[in-house]
Amino acid sequence: MDGSCKHCLKWIWVACFCFEFMLVSAEFHQFQHPVKAGGSLSFLVIGDWGRKGAYNQSQVALQMGKVGEKLGIDFVISTGDNFYEKGLATPYDPHFKHSFTNIYSANSLQKQWYSVLGNHDYRGDVQAQLSPILRKMDSRWLCLRSFLVNTEIAELFFIDTTPFVDEYFRNPKHQKFDWRGVIPRNKYLTRVLKELRCALRESVGKWKIVIGHHPIRSIGHHGQTKELITLLLPILEAYNVDMYINGHDHCLQHLSSITSPLQFFTSGGGSKAWKGDFDYLDGGEDDEIKFYYDGQGFMSVELTPTNAKIAFYDVSGNVLHSFSSNQLYYTHSTEM
Repeated sequence: MDGSCKHCLKWIWVACFCFEFMLVSAEFHQFQHPVKAGGSLSFLVIGDWGRKGAYNQSQVALQMGKVGEKLGIDFVISTGDNFYEKGLATPYDPHFKHSFTNIYSANSLQKQWYSVLGNHDYRGDVQAQLSPILRKMDSRWLCLRSFLVNTEIAELFFIDTTPFVDEYFRNPKHQKFDWRGVIPRNKYLTRVLKELRCALRESVGKWKIVIGHHPIRSIGHHGQTKELITLLLPILEAYNVDMYINGHDHCLQHLSSITSPLQFFTSGGGSKAWKGDFDYLDGGEDDEIKFYYDGQGFMSVELTPTNAKIAFYDVSGNVLHSFSSNQLYYTHSTEM
């Protein structure tokens, strides 16, 4: 380990929510999450969801509960834009109960939720979503700016991507963002990238998965994020990251890089979707389009030490697309 990594990976152990918690410098925290007895892991991924059950949010949640029970999931990941349109107003905002606690009520979903912030969350009181008050109201909830989850066979790196986007600072239009904790921006981004680079360098996980709200590559409504292509993508490629998972585009999609092993997955179909809104020209020259669905749904991930299986589900629970890293194939079907 070089000197800079030793400086940014100072770990302090404390107990938290029945699993281990470690502080990894000013920005990153690390959580230990155990794998199943047989050494496998499974979780669901949902993004762009918090609309008090509207726009099929409740129907997606219903199917998540069924798939979660079938797979015996260990936790759930949220890729951001957790509460529309403007995040939470306070830690006591009833929006939290109406869009989260009351909606994801299935027994199989009563697991830890690891969440990142999206741009709509930054339009509210960011500190509210980060507040331990929410964790007391619903112990499943855990949202931080950037953090790591170590699951023995996989390490998941959660990155706060909203501060990377220039437009939110230069041309916010009529939107107001809560930049507390981010300003000065350049210093914040430099620190996040440094700590991610150090954590990836020291990673011993079989699988390296990075999660953020904004896509790096996408053929959806928002398209690719040029700032992440410039600043984040080279780091992911340099340290052989296996997957980048995001939301932001209200769709389900899978792009595969033809220049590296990196797979790009979008799970942003938690509620309102953009039917027919895509651009095949915006995926990037170095990416192969595996799958795109401009509707509501979610994603599952099953991991063993030797294989990763990804599946996308629609609002009725049908499997739309699956991908296995071991056999390097993908299939399309109409039922589970």
